[in-house]
Amino acid sequence: MDLSIIIVNYKSKNKLQNCLQSIYSSDLSFIKYEVIVIENCSGDDLTDLKDEYKFNLIITDRNLGMGGGNNLGINKAQAEHVFVLNPDTIIRADAVKILFSRLTTEEEIGLIGPKLIYPDGSLQYSCSRFPNFFIPVLRRTFLGEYFKKSRDYFMMTDFDHEKSIEVDWLMGSCLMFKKSWVKKDASIYYPLFDKRYFMYFEDIDLCREIKRNEKIVIYEPKAVIIHDHARESAKNPWYIALFRDKITWIHISSWLKYFLKWGF
Repeated sequence: MDLSIIIVNYKSKNKLQNCLQSIYSSDLSFIKYEVIVIENCSGDDLTDLKDEYKFNLIITDRNLGMGGGNNLGINKAQAEHVFVLNPDTIIRADAVKILFSRLTTEEEIGLIGPKLIYPDGSLQYSCSRFPNFFIPVLRRTFLGEYFKKSRDYFMMTDFDHEKSIEVDWLMGSCLMFKKSWVKKDASIYYPLFDKRYFMYFEDIDLCREIKRNEKIVIYEPKAVIIHDHARESAKNPWYIALFRDKITWIHISSWLKYFLKWGF
């Protein structure tokens, strides 16, 4: 087995079907691969999709969050390389081949991800610089307009997104990396999402850990994936979300955990 494709589903059955269709329509003849779907205790019945697409289905007895669900898939993966996908993604035909080729031939790469676009074809900013403590505030309140330079610097709006470069971190909706590698000191590193994050910041944290463990993170725009992204924690204005949206408080919790771990 060369590649394990891991998808965590939570109330996304329709989008998951489109994602699976794009995987099985892609150019994957060059590798042996498996697809693992984690049904993260959302109540979706995926039996008909499993019969149609023949993937490995794991049903959890509780919601493990994004990081926990993906970790379950990574631990079950048979391949040396894993490809973490969100169910709201659609793969362009050659995207996997491009990412896999670079990951398996360039030893210094620890993690690689594609250019993401919205369904209308417009660019989605999917690579960023590591945040400072106030970045979430700038992104979700009116203050962002007063500190636009800082906000845009974080989101890397200042470079040509048609060029492949090393970046700090990539959005966790589409990531490819090795299940393990031997470090220079002969110890073995196993990339897993930090289980303290239920949702949000787990992708930033993973990229930071990979960089700390002697590898680089690469943005590769030749590989293109459509991401039908909905920012659930930003669907209401911040002054309403603080009182009505549970997911906003999950985001705030992860924000604090991240900076407690990595420093303010």
